[in-house]
Amino acid sequence: MTAIAPLREPDDLFDPRHYEAGAGRAARSLPRWCYTSRAFLEREIDAIFLRHWLFVGREDEVAKPGDYRVCDTSSGPVVMLRGRDEQLRVFGNTCRHRGSALLHGAGNCRAIVCPYHRWTYALDGSLAAAPHMDGVEGFEPADHALIPVRHEIWDGFVFVSFAAGGPDLATHLGGYPAKFASHRLAEMVTVGRDSYEVGCNWKLLLENALEDYHTAAVHGTSIGTQQAYPEEVAGACEILYVPGARAVGVLPKEETAFPHIPGLSEEAAERSYFTLVYPNTQFCFTQDCAWWLTVLPTGPDTCRLDLGYCFPRETVARPDFEANAAKYFARWRLVAEEDLGIVEIQQRGLASVVRRDGPLSWKEGTVASFDRWILDKVLQG
Repeated sequence: MTAIAPLREPDDLFDPRHYEAGAGRAARSLPRWCYTSRAFLEREIDAIFLRHWLFVGREDEVAKPGDYRVCDTSSGPVVMLRGRDEQLRVFGNTCRHRGSALLHGAGNCRAIVCPYHRWTYALDGSLAAAPHMDGVEGFEPADHALIPVRHEIWDGFVFVSFAAGGPDLATHLGGYPAKFASHRLAEMVTVGRDSYEVGCNWKLLLENALEDYHTAAVHGTSIGTQQAYPEEVAGACEILYVPGARAVGVLPKEETAFPHIPGLSEEAAERSYFTLVYPNTQFCFTQDCAWWLTVLPTGPDTCRLDLGYCFPRETVARPDFEANAAKYFARWRLVAEEDLGIVEIQQRGLASVVRRDGPLSWKEGTVASFDRWILDKVLQG
């Protein structure tokens, strides 16, 4: 057998000729350097994460005046904050003095106090106090308010954009909101979050989420084999659905714990949806709940997975909610950990210099769509 020469990252990394094999009917996986190259990741951050809408959290997570939640992005942390006027705002989580992060995690505050030099900001972002700055020539507190970050809300889901202009969130989502209108997502309550540090490129987790090809092997003893079908929708999103009236938010061995969401459309009552809102969030909508998986790149071969879980408000108010919700948490965490294990194995394989791109199955059509979307943005620069 003839030895295969090492495949090195090309000097002209963004020449479209290196990616032509991934187009057309005979779709193939992306070249290995798309998952290992720092230069490729830096282009992704510039061309994708700095230019498109990014989901950061739920509006109900900061429900009361003074409530805040810090949300990491690939371009630095932002903070969602509820003002005394009950308006939700998003700011860069950075002091206007020397840049210290201001808040951490989630909580409630009466004012935002920098832990470094105690510059203090009101809940509307205005600078309220700056010790020992009164003698500085030309210093005007009004010029040093927290820097707002563009944000919009869809049905309780908060998105941010670092692009000064560009399309609004409704344009980005296209027909996606109408598709899930009967799930009454704005009325849901966020009941928990989990976070994992993962040893893989960020795209691997989302590619994994967009196909059912792996379910028999990876989830054979948990959720088992699934059959998912793609559905077209306008907007920067992908939709897969698993048919069946039984919600898939619990393991098959468990009885479904909660009733369907009141008012679901006939179609939604017969489907569980696994979707992607580009660039980096999978939203899952079943007949009785919703959850999300957001993937944050932290390096060429590392990322962070943030999960969040929602139920209808009337479900959360049930006396049996805590006991039965435990079945859902167990399913979500188990399946996530199974996926994390396999994508870390995949990342180790992609480190091989003899790795060549491989053919995609007909069951991986949405993976091919995701890869093409990434390449379209990256190669445009």
